[in-house]
Amino acid sequence: MTAVIESPSRIEPCLLDDVNAEILDLVAKLSAATSMLGTRLHPRSAAGLAESVRIMNCYYSNLIEGHNTTPREIERALADKFDAAPERRDLQVEARAHIRVQREIDRLHAAGALPDPAAASFIAWLHRAFYEDAPGAMLLIGQGDRQVHMTPGAFRSAESPDVEVGRHLPPSGSVIDAFMSHFEHRYRFAGLGMGQRITAIAAAHHRLNYIHPFLDGNGRVSRLMSHAMTLEAGIGAHGLWSVSRGLARGLESRSDYKRMMDLADFPRQGDLDGRGNLSRRALVDFTTWFLKVCLDQVTFMGELFALDTLVDRLKLYVRSREMKPEGFALLEQVLQRGELPRGEATRVTGLRERSARDLLGALVDDGILGSDTPKGPVSLRFPLDTVEVLFPSLFPKT
Repeated sequence: MTAVIESPSRIEPCLLDDVNAEILDLVAKLSAATSMLGTRLHPRSAAGLAESVRIMNCYYSNLIEGHNTTPREIERALADKFDAAPERRDLQVEARAHIRVQREIDRLHAAGALPDPAAASFIAWLHRAFYEDAPGAMLLIGQGDRQVHMTPGAFRSAESPDVEVGRHLPPSGSVIDAFMSHFEHRYRFAGLGMGQRITAIAAAHHRLNYIHPFLDGNGRVSRLMSHAMTLEAGIGAHGLWSVSRGLARGLESRSDYKRMMDLADFPRQGDLDGRGNLSRRALVDFTTWFLKVCLDQVTFMGELFALDTLVDRLKLYVRSREMKPEGFALLEQVLQRGELPRGEATRVTGLRERSARDLLGALVDDGILGSDTPKGPVSLRFPLDTVEVLFPSLFPKT
């Protein structure tokens, strides 16, 4: 038994070689839904909206960890405005780190430079980058005189203390490198077809947590890895939907995630349950649930954004801010074109140059428009004040 527990084959089956009709149908529906969501906005406008989705993703990822950091606290943290209370400040630092890492994942993907998400070196980087600015207390794992210092990006080793996760006993630290090498070999996208990549996201999410390669932070890393996998599998939709929101909410209740992860830990149940150490039937059930969660979230975001009526809501937004109606013409142009040179404000609005400049300045001050440089072209931005008007159900009321 010891040989099985400490052998990388312990996480087999890693992939579902033959999938049933339900999973095939979910893969097809998820591919179609994300394709529609990802192509209905100009990429520049989608990038602005994706920043709000990152905050949402961070909020729900925190919630899974039992850390209730409000969207307002997260937004303030991104502006380096931290709460005076140490415990709230630490949560804000944690939230800012999550968004910083996800931004970098998105940037690397857009540049075609994202490493294979299952690579052990990439997973170590996720952990190292997340804990880069962590206060020292966050790196102390354990209790009392049994505390150990966690090194960001370092897998558990022979010197690491044993860990238990509920009823699950992960592999010992001395064999983590071997397990992660096997994990990388089995889940690297280079050898998988598009459909296999999508089903692999679910399996890899569970198996990484099963290995539990780090002393702490495994859940966060697995969700960031899953985000990177959705992008590389072609279902990321410019970052306009969140895996974490679905995992936190589940399909039937908020306990779904923990229950399904526990189910997928089950060993093989007899000769008709695959040929690996773990239950193939449980992996099928987990994969089906995971894909349903993903599809549910993509559908939710498509309905929430209601991109067909976004133009109308922008018109109402200008009116709610008591701005000149010509402000809508500016927002509509930016929505369609992605960005607008400041010098075109006069032509777009039909106002005199001074009036057009003042109106553009008012929209920038409001936060719905912004630019990377003081005189650069403007693009749509979606701070929380804007989101609450245009997409009122994006965040729960907190």
